[in-house]
Amino acid sequence: MRGNSQLPLSLLLVVLTFLLRINYCSAYAAADVAIERGSSSESVSLDTGGLSRAKFPKGFLFGTATSAYQVEGMADKDGRGPSIWDEFVKIPGIVANNATGEVSVDQYHRYKEDVDIMARMNFDAYRFSISWSRIFPDGTGKVNWKGVAYYNRLINYLLERGITPYANLYHYDLPLALEKKYMGLLSHQVVKDFADYADFCFKTFGDRVKNWMTFNEPRVVAALGYDNGFFAPGRCSKAFGNCTAGNSATEPYIVAHNLILSHAAAVQRYRQKYQDKQKGRIGILLDFVWYEPLTRSKADNYAAQRARDFHVGWFLHPIVYGEYPKTIQNIVGNRLPKFTTEEVKMVKGSIDFVGINQYTTYYMFDPHLAKPKDLGYQQDWNAGFAYAKNGIPIGPRANSYWLYNVPWGMYKALMYIKERYGNPTVILSENGMDDPGNVTLPKALQDTTRINFYKGYLTQLKKAVDDGANVVGYFAWSLLDNFEWRLGYTSRFGIVYVDFSNLKRYPKMSAYWYKQLLKRNKD
Repeated sequence: MRGNSQLPLSLLLVVLTFLLRINYCSAYAAADVAIERGSSSESVSLDTGGLSRAKFPKGFLFGTATSAYQVEGMADKDGRGPSIWDEFVKIPGIVANNATGEVSVDQYHRYKEDVDIMARMNFDAYRFSISWSRIFPDGTGKVNWKGVAYYNRLINYLLERGITPYANLYHYDLPLALEKKYMGLLSHQVVKDFADYADFCFKTFGDRVKNWMTFNEPRVVAALGYDNGFFAPGRCSKAFGNCTAGNSATEPYIVAHNLILSHAAAVQRYRQKYQDKQKGRIGILLDFVWYEPLTRSKADNYAAQRARDFHVGWFLHPIVYGEYPKTIQNIVGNRLPKFTTEEVKMVKGSIDFVGINQYTTYYMFDPHLAKPKDLGYQQDWNAGFAYAKNGIPIGPRANSYWLYNVPWGMYKALMYIKERYGNPTVILSENGMDDPGNVTLPKALQDTTRINFYKGYLTQLKKAVDDGANVVGYFAWSLLDNFEWRLGYTSRFGIVYVDFSNLKRYPKMSAYWYKQLLKRNKD
């Protein structure tokens, strides 16, 4: 019998969900107030471990980062042309739950809310990427002015809220039209087309954007796109992945070469035409896993060094020294493209700063393998990966299989850049960890594991700065839970929880931890 005292089950669930959200929103509003007042009730959960803005050099910059395809949405609307990722995600089973970035977290419409969150949490800067095919739907030629208008709105609102824009020109998303026209990054033609696209962005946004990045993680583009086919456009030799076409022995090196030349050509345009007037700076973002020898043996030390050369050295060495690392030259031989004398002049010194994306560390060992039958970029390393030593894991693992929490690797990576590459100006351009996508809202908001991750890495970052590494800024990855490439929405890197069913934003405890860390003393 159902009396008036009973609610229908569906209505009861709605009421409970509503009360839960009110409860959590109230709790976080209270946390907000407590932080403002410096209340001791939050001191345990928001303990910064002695870190504060004041402990870093004057002017040290703190920001958050995202990328266009991961957050914008509107993938096939308002004039945007498809990118290679729009095509890649259509392959059944390639992305978890066959997810796409078509809507993602809809920053295209919700950018003001996202910028407001950044401002409320005391961040100084926002590193976003511009979608090449939103500006040039065909990669070249006709401009999509609706796309231009979106980035103008975003940049203007960032500045209005006191957030410095850091614009990255390429984050994995080559216009599909160029892939179809001339095989994209495998063709030298991409160098001019990228420089033209970059030139347009400098001309259009450079009066307000003073910090430019050409490419995010070009190594990932070359290796995952062309060595094992794990990322778009999904090319590789049969031996290394489920690809319909590709050559892992040569294509990663051709692509990397064209990426380096594209970067340098864009920097050349910026320096010749815009830098003096606009007073900005330009760099590139490189991923860098720290590789630690598994044992003290000479063989394992050499294996770890080969890994570093094939990883960060592949791009940074030509940019700093005008040539590929000798290790790569010797191993890859005539499969490695060569820079002409003119190209060396253009490439060498083509950064005002380097962005380093640093997440994790692995042990490396010499596997003592015979020469492989099938050649490929990863095979060329001739190095084995280990994630534990004497049965002890290198660190706790996050949700992603590749991500171990190893803060000391941050220090070693930054000191390596300092010592091996002439102490360039460095921005730590990505750092963070993920939780599973299906974590409940209450659990997601209480992200103490993420707080401890950030605390550990920022402590080691500060140690590197104190020891002379020229690091001038740090960007947390990511502002928002978003589309995480092959993992789709099964991985959450954000300091802001996004309910993927309605796209509502809920700052996690880590966001409030940053607010505490970054508060400014009101003199």
